[in-house]
Amino acid sequence: MAKYLLLKHYRGAPAAVNDVPMDQWTPEEISAHVRYMGDFAARLEKTGEFVDGQALAPEGTFVRYDGEGRPPVTDGPFAETKDLIAGWMVIDVDSYERAVELAGELSAAPGAGGKPIHEWLELRPFLAASPTITECPHG
Repeated sequence: MAKYLLLKHYRGAPAAVNDVPMDQWTPEEISAHVRYMGDFAARLEKTGEFVDGQALAPEGTFVRYDGEGRPPVTDGPFAETKDLIAGWMVIDVDSYERAVELAGELSAAPGAGGKPIHEWLELRPFLAASPTITECPHG
């Protein structure tokens, strides 16, 4: 089995076919979307392919280390220029083809008007093993 991360983007990915922002959906459309996602996860739990998943708020902050004894530096968010992750799901499947199949199915979650969004999902495999680091890549 191989683990894959399915990333849903608020923005930064190519536009979906049904490209109506969620803040313009009716409460019923939001409920239908959330129900679809829950049913999808429940089905994958039964097959043993679901690992975990969460929806994320659009707010966020970049944080970095600023030196010994100094507080971390924060920056953002800048929604107009930085890609925002809407949520994620981790699946554990037998093949890349199965991961693509499931991502395509998840892409069909309903949106505005109850029609499938056909959104782009980012499919990322987990590394099978940690890479060997011979020198620090950041200097």
